[in-house]
Amino acid sequence: MAAKYRVGVIGRTGRGDYGHDVDTVWLDVPDTEVVAVADDDAEGRARAQARLRAPEAFEDYRVMLQYARPDLVSIAPRWLDAHCDMLIACAEAGVRGVLIEKPLCRTLAEADAMVEACRRTGMQAAVCHQTRYSPRLAVIRQLIGEGRIGDLLELRARGKEDQRGGGEDLMVLGTHLMDLMRFLAGDPAWCFARVTEGGSPITRAHVREGAEGIGPLAGDAIAASYGFGGPTVGFFASHRARHGASSRFGLHVYGTKGQIALRTGSLPACHLLEDPSWSPGQSGALWMPITSTGVGGPEPLTDTSLRYGNTLIARDLVQCVEQDRRPLGSLEDGRAALEMVLAVYESHRIEAPVRLPLGDRSHPLTRL
Repeated sequence: MAAKYRVGVIGRTGRGDYGHDVDTVWLDVPDTEVVAVADDDAEGRARAQARLRAPEAFEDYRVMLQYARPDLVSIAPRWLDAHCDMLIACAEAGVRGVLIEKPLCRTLAEADAMVEACRRTGMQAAVCHQTRYSPRLAVIRQLIGEGRIGDLLELRARGKEDQRGGGEDLMVLGTHLMDLMRFLAGDPAWCFARVTEGGSPITRAHVREGAEGIGPLAGDAIAASYGFGGPTVGFFASHRARHGASSRFGLHVYGTKGQIALRTGSLPACHLLEDPSWSPGQSGALWMPITSTGVGGPEPLTDTSLRYGNTLIARDLVQCVEQDRRPLGSLEDGRAALEMVLAVYESHRIEAPVRLPLGDRSHPLTRL
């Protein structure tokens, strides 16, 4: 019996490849079948066709869209310089749903064009911000909503702070953290930030073309703050760390009655501290693990792989196509995370806080 949904996969061997298992995810999704793969690299295309058991393979993704007529498409490359063109081509070809690797794209102008293409055609698109789909994050959101940590005061995020520390960390990994802050605290109203390189504020001379097709890039250290509703403020920082790179990557959420610490992924490490002083060394309070069943509960889930995280997103996308609703991690959510990222550079550029959403949709570093 034929699968209900035909799936096409777009890859770019050597230029983002197939992302973090954004291709193989469909092998675990019921009622779907990969019918075609597109990759302009012949060897990479052959490997992907075998890996995905796809009956057809194409050099040009536009030709694949025309002849394979997929219902669903994975825009898998990790590099984002072609994301906008790929998604718009999918929308114009009548694709019903797209799974797209993060970060979304290079500029807000590109993001706006992608959102408009989906609005015009009715295509659904889900961004691979995996933590948003974690069963543990749903528990955390419920705990915050129920007042378990009191009034929300601060959200503190740090990037991986490895060799990408600063601007690249902000764009490639900060997108996860911006998405988490919005998921838990809503839309920010303003951003105030400073970007430095070698200890000095960045200027036009520091701007370079970033790796992985991310567009203009600058800075090896970033400090940014965001204003959410009421007393809630958010912070993001990244630098090229001498010690502990990657160990601080994640988000701390502080309230008037306690705090929650969480990492990223489909089953991230999450802990609750019920202590209004935020100082367990002083109070003697203990950190309690948060699982998919609640605080201190058993964890029946065991798969922490990227592929499992993408499976959660892909299954939700299928339901969105059937129910005509937005994905939990929608294109609009991906655009909003990108806006928080680019607001850092805009605030640095004008040396003042900036209001969100940003009025100018071009990349701020092109106007530095």
